[in-house]
Amino acid sequence: MKFINFAFPLTLFATLVFTTEAGAQTYPAGPMSLVVPFPPGGGTDILGRTLAQKLNEAWVQPVVVDNRAGANGVIGTALVARSAPDGHTMLIVPGGLAVNPAIRKNLPYDTLKDLAPVTQLASSPLVLAVHPSFPPKSVKEMVAFAKAHPGEINFGTSGNGSPPHLAAELFKLLAGIRMTHIPYKGAGPAAVDLIAGQIALYFMNALQVVPYVRSGQVRALGLTSATRSIALPGVPTIAEAGVPGYELTHWYGLLVRAGTPQSSINKLQAEMSRILKLPEVEKRLTNEGATLVASTPEQFAKFLVGEMKKAGQIVKASGMTASN
Repeated sequence: MKFINFAFPLTLFATLVFTTEAGAQTYPAGPMSLVVPFPPGGGTDILGRTLAQKLNEAWVQPVVVDNRAGANGVIGTALVARSAPDGHTMLIVPGGLAVNPAIRKNLPYDTLKDLAPVTQLASSPLVLAVHPSFPPKSVKEMVAFAKAHPGEINFGTSGNGSPPHLAAELFKLLAGIRMTHIPYKGAGPAAVDLIAGQIALYFMNALQVVPYVRSGQVRALGLTSATRSIALPGVPTIAEAGVPGYELTHWYGLLVRAGTPQSSINKLQAEMSRILKLPEVEKRLTNEGATLVASTPEQFAKFLVGEMKKAGQIVKASGMTASN
């Protein structure tokens, strides 16, 4: 009878366990960067800088916010997709990450293969915001105005395929109207032109728009969400204000390079969850219209697949492309 020698496999298993645990204990092992694939000033940038500051304080490691704008987040996302798989280069993105595969051919990365989901950080409605000089005072009035002036209303977005672009195309589709798209290289520049009256309207994210609504620099007509926001209690949802069936939720997520040790991903997720629940962070985000999520990596991965499918359906039905 031959006896199977388990000594080597058990030793190997113990080594692997020790290595995994040691990796989790030593992560992070140096400076970190948080890539924001958009210009400063937008909701993604605002949230990213808040998280980077708190992560720096907790882990006593430099956390640099790196704005790499361009192509609706593609340039910054590609940078992270090519980074070392060690969790030291992070990516914070809005829901546009799920739209890009549907409207852009030959992406320089595979969203599901080259990136590893860490957590869905938060969600918030987009706000149909208009310049105070824009005649319509409600969603119904705006739809009527758009039908009377087909193609004459200029709407801004943070880029082709961005969440504001998706929101506007869905609005046009369900309301049966035509408007002219003016894409910008990020949420900040689009907001500047809305406030200046260079564009009539812009589906702006809540983290960015609330201060402008409260100051009277822009007027909010409706929310893309299914329910009203405590940050803007007097603003109705677009569905209840005149476009039945309209609903679109904006979200933010954190990812790293695929191949990053799961132990490091789990440690990063746990820390982000803790930071989001800090009273000062939670209060600020809630007051500005965001809902904290802090999902697990597995939950975020499943959510991302669903969002990509939903975005593909809207892109197909509306006919939107990376050039319109």
